[in-house]
Amino acid sequence: MGVGVSVVVAVDGGGSKTDVIVADAASGTVLSRGRGPGCSHHAIGIDAAVAVIDAAVRAALAEAGAEPDAVAHAGCYLTAIDLDEEQRAMTVALRALPWAARALAVENDVFALLRAGTDAPDAAVVVCGTGINGAAITADGRTARILALGVVSGDWGGASGLADEVLWHAARAEDGRGEPTMLRDAVASWTGRPDVHTVAVDIHTGALSRSALWPRIPDLMTIARAGDAVARSLVERQGREIAVLASSLLGRVGLLDRTVPVVLGGGIGSSGDPLMMAALDAELAVRAPAAQTCIATRPPVDGALDLVLQAARAG
Repeated sequence: MGVGVSVVVAVDGGGSKTDVIVADAASGTVLSRGRGPGCSHHAIGIDAAVAVIDAAVRAALAEAGAEPDAVAHAGCYLTAIDLDEEQRAMTVALRALPWAARALAVENDVFALLRAGTDAPDAAVVVCGTGINGAAITADGRTARILALGVVSGDWGGASGLADEVLWHAARAEDGRGEPTMLRDAVASWTGRPDVHTVAVDIHTGALSRSALWPRIPDLMTIARAGDAVARSLVERQGREIAVLASSLLGRVGLLDRTVPVVLGGGIGSSGDPLMMAALDAELAVRAPAAQTCIATRPPVDGALDLVLQAARAG
């Protein structure tokens, strides 16, 4: 790159992957893209998460022909930045790196997803993937978020939550406490076990992880569309829960009566499943009738780049 040319770095870091963009700071032209493994500090610790991000950024900088000290502004939008102390700790750790030394923003990755879905100044976002999270923002800078720590912070759903519900219903169908459901045979098939009893024992003893069921949630949706009442109830509840979260966020920033976009993302949120979306739209029509759902069509790292360029040009 030419002398005096500076770049910006945008990072979208999730539990399964870390995406990076290096762009020209003046024009916004993308110079390189890169990807690394997941960087959730909840899963691997802060030091390992920083190492993953640093390796992905350095590789992208090298591809762009830029040195670390050419980075005018870096923005890292990361999973599991749920508490102020987590944001501070990650900021301190990243700021020690050469490419983050001049200007650095560290935020939760929901904000990158929001900007990947809309440029509206007033908006909300719900990401429903492994778990569920969301945020709302206003043109005058107000924001609303949830803790997104799972059941302990009032969350329901996402692949992890739905998988637990599937297992619960399957177990009760097998021993007669619950309604018959195709989920009973599905759980055994998904895990390669002869029955749900064995699945439960193996999870209890550590021979099987609950997370083995998470990738099978699309199959839950297929079973629901095939007419299984139990599966359908779970998929529809997920849709309603997304609407409840979105309307709660909008209410906290005074946008319930405004025509605003609600961006949907994550593997479940962006699936467009018709049963889920019908339940979502019906619930949102009652709680926030002016809100309009939209599924993000750009990757979240593109939204992160928009935010980084905005910050770089403002300051």
